[in-house]
Amino acid sequence: MLPVIRVEGNTVAEVWERSLVELWEKGISVRTEYDSPGVAESRDATMIMVIRDPFSEPRIHLGFPGGLEDLEKYRQEVVNGVHDHWINPAEKKWTYTYHDRLFNYRLPESAEKMHVDQVDYLVRKLSDVPYSRRAQAVTWIPFYDPLTYDPPCLQRIWCRVLEHEGHRRLVMNVHWRSRDAYRAAFMNIFGLTCLQKFMAERISERSGVSVTAGQYTDITDSYHIYGDSFDDFRKRFLTMMEKRDFYNEDRLRSRSVRSDDPVAVAGFEYGRQLLEMERKTGKKGATS
Repeated sequence: MLPVIRVEGNTVAEVWERSLVELWEKGISVRTEYDSPGVAESRDATMIMVIRDPFSEPRIHLGFPGGLEDLEKYRQEVVNGVHDHWINPAEKKWTYTYHDRLFNYRLPESAEKMHVDQVDYLVRKLSDVPYSRRAQAVTWIPFYDPLTYDPPCLQRIWCRVLEHEGHRRLVMNVHWRSRDAYRAAFMNIFGLTCLQKFMAERISERSGVSVTAGQYTDITDSYHIYGDSFDDFRKRFLTMMEKRDFYNEDRLRSRSVRSDDPVAVAGFEYGRQLLEMERKTGKKGATS
């Protein structure tokens, strides 16, 4: 049986951390289509993560395999579409970006080049009917994606505006078919909650009523750690769990950091600088 695991908490950092611990302890071994000879099978489960207040602090977990600049680059990729121009399946480059599928959904071979801005639809729908059950966006193209070498993991976003104690909050449910829990999930959640905040701000502008980002629920059919990540996961993540507090103002003793911490702010700024260099040079991942 494939385990179905549910974790809940206030912050992005604590819920992602709990999801990995639960997956490591309760997940099962499952083969993947990418296994190399001699590498352990993946640790896998269906995962439901409920983040009650996704912009509460500390928001950033220091155990994710990446830099703070990567979070800013990914945020802009999801919300602003800074890497949509990398889509070029004919040259074996990217087959999609989430921004392109959400803001510019279209049939790849459509002669009419018809497209749908699904995020604009969500904003308009929830501005007019906050409690609607129809505010959703999809990424999957059934006759195209199953045949590609890199189909989208994100499948669907569903949103609704709920009022509680006089405050309106945009709740978001996000459904994934598959996700690398250790190497990708934290950045995914960071980027999608930034999109949630972006949409809440647009709904506020359109409706004239303040709406903020509320509960974020993340559902993954196959939430896994690849076998070739086990060694790094043990040495980095599990060792950090043993030796550091969840949050400590001394960053060397902490597993998480506030998004307004000077180190985080500097990392985000560095990410913006890298994106600007990419724009000027036209080279992917250009650095000085």
